[in-house]
Amino acid sequence: MFKKAFKKLFNIRSKVVIEKPKSFSTTAELYQPPQLKQQPSNIQPEVPQVTAVDVTSLFYSLLFPSIQQGGVANELEKNVFRRVEAALSAPKAIADRVLKLPTQVAALDKQLADETSDTKALLVLIEKDPLLSIEVLKLCNSPLFRRSEKEITSLQQALVQLGREQIRRFVTTSLMRDCIEIKPIYFRRFGSQIWRHSMQVAYLASELVEEDSESAFMLGLIHDVGKIAIFKLLLEAFKQAEPGEQPCSSLFKQVMTAKSLSLSALLVQYWELPTIFKAELGRLAIVDSKPAGGLAEAVWRANLISECSMLLEAGKLQEQQLNRLLMDTGIDRSGFDELHQKLIQF
Repeated sequence: MFKKAFKKLFNIRSKVVIEKPKSFSTTAELYQPPQLKQQPSNIQPEVPQVTAVDVTSLFYSLLFPSIQQGGVANELEKNVFRRVEAALSAPKAIADRVLKLPTQVAALDKQLADETSDTKALLVLIEKDPLLSIEVLKLCNSPLFRRSEKEITSLQQALVQLGREQIRRFVTTSLMRDCIEIKPIYFRRFGSQIWRHSMQVAYLASELVEEDSESAFMLGLIHDVGKIAIFKLLLEAFKQAEPGEQPCSSLFKQVMTAKSLSLSALLVQYWELPTIFKAELGRLAIVDSKPAGGLAEAVWRANLISECSMLLEAGKLQEQQLNRLLMDTGIDRSGFDELHQKLIQF
């Protein structure tokens, strides 16, 4: 199945008390070390200890420079926790003020999904946004997605060569990038890494399902919008923080993961996207279990594969940890290695 993936891409929580949640892709079981050779009776063998891998906590080390092993939140983080709880109780405010969905997404996606819609009218709708047109053409001609040596120079040409489904993914991707972008230079790394991760998950999810790959792609692309919303709340909290105060506790990373999925589901509901996305994000928000079947399972697996790939690329994942995590992805090491070579191009 994964060899096919390389022949095509888009076809291809005053004091705040917070219980430490389990993370999105935490693995509960322990890795069982191989049997050791028989040792002399007077020598006690050293048994290697490989604890459960919290890959999501490791993943946040790619996003934040400061890491603490403890779970004590500082005042900045407590401020953010309060803001997150308020956002969960009033998603309309967060959607209107912090993370506003580009207005064209729903309209364009609906027309692109309708095969009977007029092609010329569709192109006119896209061309009304010059920046969107440029971004779509850049994606079409990027080394990762380019199909031939001939450069695509117009949207009409792109539609003819790539087809409606490909253009639909490119348009949605370009619009969602505006939603995810983090402006301040110091935090640009967070935005770029989350965006890269979202792109990888979208691609992988669409390849892991046999039906409705377009919905799988969209779900993968939007599953982390809650993280972006929480991070933007963090930027607001910095205005009241002590100089030099940073989000650095492991608890903060865990809370971002657990709460962000619930917030993603609420945002999708307020944005009035198809109900399937809220339902599947709701399943993903049950973070102490792996979803069984459907789009949620595909995104769960895709999320884990992407996190493993990005951590391995950054040299933050040990070989034993990777092998243990791959047991949950449903792919073997050779299949992962092939995917990893593809994902590092994102």
